[in-house]
Amino acid sequence: MASERPEVQVRLGNEGDLAALTEIYNHYVRETPITFDTVAFTPEERRPWLLSHPEDGPYRLMVAAAPDSQEILGYATSSPYRAKPAYATSVETTVYVAPHAGRRGVGTLLYRALFEALAGQDLHRAYAGIAQPNEASTRLHERFGFGYVGTYREVGRKFGRYWDVAWYERPL
Repeated sequence: MASERPEVQVRLGNEGDLAALTEIYNHYVRETPITFDTVAFTPEERRPWLLSHPEDGPYRLMVAAAPDSQEILGYATSSPYRAKPAYATSVETTVYVAPHAGRRGVGTLLYRALFEALAGQDLHRAYAGIAQPNEASTRLHERFGFGYVGTYREVGRKFGRYWDVAWYERPL
């Protein structure tokens, strides 16, 4: 699956991407409140997460790579929304872009590919939680048809303060 932009290719993620994906995620763990994980991971610790996103089905992992170097520029996933069986037709989606690759349309390419891959799956809704403030993520989600549902106030504590998470949903 290739994107229409020659400088970025979007494809399914695989085990060869694990170190780069872990590095991108760890940036957000260490430097931002975007994820509420507070301790960086090793690639081996992230392997179960990677393996929970097979090549087909509702739980996908899409990666954006530079075509010349194959450097991973970001990734998007769909994951189980909650563990209980009645939630099976709902997914939680997320996008992480390498810090140096922001504002290049990588997140847009990733979400476009992710939602194309999810078309035809037995899914009803996608949900996204956005730690506040994060205007770029809010704009991205709204561009893809997510609507604001509500905010969990001071739901997570990181870097010595409490953070709100705004929740968005999108029909699939």
